[in-house]
Amino acid sequence: MTAPLKGLRVIEIASIGPAPFGCMMLADHGAEVIRIERPVDRAVMEVVDAKFDVLRRGRTTIHVDLKTPEGVATVRELVRTAEVFVEGFRPGVMERLGLGPDVLLGDNPRLAYARMTGWGQDGPLAHTAGHDINYIALGGALHAIGRAGAKPTPPLNLVGDFGGGGMMLAFGVLAAVMRARATGEGQVIDCAMVDGTASLMAMIWGMRAGGVWSGARGTNLLDSGAHFYDSYETADGKFVAVGAIEPQFYALLREKLGLTDDAEFDAQNDPEKWPPLREKLAQRFKMQTQAHWCALFEGSDACFAPVLGFDDMAAHPHIAARGIIVDVDGVPQPAPAPRFSVHRGGSAKDTI
Repeated sequence: MTAPLKGLRVIEIASIGPAPFGCMMLADHGAEVIRIERPVDRAVMEVVDAKFDVLRRGRTTIHVDLKTPEGVATVRELVRTAEVFVEGFRPGVMERLGLGPDVLLGDNPRLAYARMTGWGQDGPLAHTAGHDINYIALGGALHAIGRAGAKPTPPLNLVGDFGGGGMMLAFGVLAAVMRARATGEGQVIDCAMVDGTASLMAMIWGMRAGGVWSGARGTNLLDSGAHFYDSYETADGKFVAVGAIEPQFYALLREKLGLTDDAEFDAQNDPEKWPPLREKLAQRFKMQTQAHWCALFEGSDACFAPVLGFDDMAAHPHIAARGIIVDVDGVPQPAPAPRFSVHRGGSAKDTI
């Protein structure tokens, strides 16, 4: 059965973080991705085991010196055979190497030329350095993440690098490819993590405009402000997560916790009551172990889940049943997502 992106050839100039993630997604779903890395010493190649760099999976890797005329010629020849070119350098770097959009689109007018940066191809910050935390800070996400009265908490590098960066890159690439196949016209995709971060905040911007989201961190529905949307410590020092937003789910949460008759919990949506109600829930969850609460809640509509670390998550019955974590050459890693009804393969691992 043919993978969804079978027949799509992508030339990727090696970089770190978001661009490799976007190209991993393309490769996961059948695209042929040729990754171009700079030459390295044989000793370094022997020490560094590429199998641990999960973002590089599914690629063919070749080593090319882009600072030589021969190397540039090699890349140009490869791009003539491809529909997509991906690079993740600061603006102007590829132009100085002789591999800018004017050159490559001149060689291949149908090309989707994807540029992955933090700040974008223009604007006052375009040429400055940064990382995920900087892009999500300026993009409005970091300010909104954290507890009331505490400083902002970086959500790993999931929002800027991977959500606002790599996934936006993969989306932009496929949109440009669809248009090129329909019109014969290629184009440049300016994929900036600050743009993508702002886009991910669309719902929150709407809630703010509607008067249901405060600018004060940790006081809102989804940012740990609400007692029914938070995590709680259990008797064994582990944690559980509760997201009982809808009234019927909230009622079931109360029922299973033995709080149906506690009238204070009737004020579910009164923000002034959230702090004391959170304290009551914290005391109740601290009375039993995580396993106890899992036995009581899992499989119900109370919007409950245990907070699991790497090993426990991989062993959870639902995760195991869906094959969400697979072993590739002894390295546990997430299987490709999303899934398709036509291309299923023998197992999730078969698509890597």
